[in-house]
Amino acid sequence: MRAIAVLFLLALPAALLFAQAPPPDDIARLARLAWLEGRWEGTQGGVAMEEHWTAPRGGALLGVHRDVRNGRMVSFEFLRIQATPEGIVYFASPNGAAVTPFELAELGEKRVVFENRQHDFPQRILYWTDPAGALHARIEGPRGGKTVSEEWVWTRAR
Repeated sequence: MRAIAVLFLLALPAALLFAQAPPPDDIARLARLAWLEGRWEGTQGGVAMEEHWTAPRGGALLGVHRDVRNGRMVSFEFLRIQATPEGIVYFASPNGAAVTPFELAELGEKRVVFENRQHDFPQRILYWTDPAGALHARIEGPRGGKTVSEEWVWTRAR
């Protein structure tokens, strides 16, 4: 009986998060990220990359990223952009690590920026499309006393 009570107490915070509905305005703002939907791919430095995003439904977009070098997966990431009671949040889990949240900082026509100033690196995650329709992803933050960044460019897979 004690084990059941402990499990209940551990599950309660997660259940409360999903029980609280996000503000309707955030659901509408999340829908503006529909341009991310689809399968994106590119190659950089000998690494074949692909990122898949679902449509914004049910208050969230789900994403997965994979990097392959010489026929072997070298990294992966599970992603989620969700309207929560606290606002729109990007949740990143690289290589199966614990989830790190990044709060929405900017939402443009085809550009979005998420931030978490308490995280070591990155502290900012940006996505945007260019006039040719390519998807850009960029991470930024402090490293070794300097602000550094990494950027990737992908095209829509057919």
